[in-house]
Amino acid sequence: MVEAHKKPGVLSDFILGSQDGIVNVLGVILGVAIASDSFKIVLAGGLAATFAESISMGAVAYTSTRARRDHYLAELEREKREMQDLPENEQEEIRQILTRWGFAGKEMEYLKDQIVAKPKAMLEIMMSYELNLSPVAKEQAAKSALLVGVAAIVGSLIPLTPFVVMQHQLHWGIVASILVSAIVLFLVGWYKARVTVGRPGRSGLEMALIGTASALAGFAIAFVVSGGSVTG
Repeated sequence: MVEAHKKPGVLSDFILGSQDGIVNVLGVILGVAIASDSFKIVLAGGLAATFAESISMGAVAYTSTRARRDHYLAELEREKREMQDLPENEQEEIRQILTRWGFAGKEMEYLKDQIVAKPKAMLEIMMSYELNLSPVAKEQAAKSALLVGVAAIVGSLIPLTPFVVMQHQLHWGIVASILVSAIVLFLVGWYKARVTVGRPGRSGLEMALIGTASALAGFAIAFVVSGGSVTG
């Protein structure tokens, strides 16, 4: 039976999209709410930011993943050429890797010879432990773009929902939006630490504080520009 493991790429894409959606849209709608007494304007600004954010984040995820794949493939071809043209240099690099792992003497030379005798194994070791690169599947760019885009939409709707519920009391919508967003950011950080490493409480608190502070920057600017008042 093959043990199932969490996929770090999926988790990182989800966190990237959802956190960015929450923080950016919260900043936008807080700024709009503080400068306007119109729920329609807040809603329009929030929805515009939501879909612009999701498309932008999805595009960034796609292009960055493609760039990582292109870089990996270029380094792979370079490593193949070096294995053919500079075999002694590559064997010395294998020795250096084995030394880092605690091997020495005849044991190291034996393992080195075994690895060199298997070009595929040697290539994968060089890519992973010399260059610190991981392969990127061809379809990963589209998957990352979709996941980040959807997560950004979901995250964006979180700070917007309290305004819909409290559309006739924008000042309470501001308070509720900040609180709900902070709670969700805390839960995302907590979950990340639970499935990876770290202290869940600390991770959640850090994400909540950093995300909320970033969003409040837009709120503060709008508050100053609007003369320090909000109606609703």
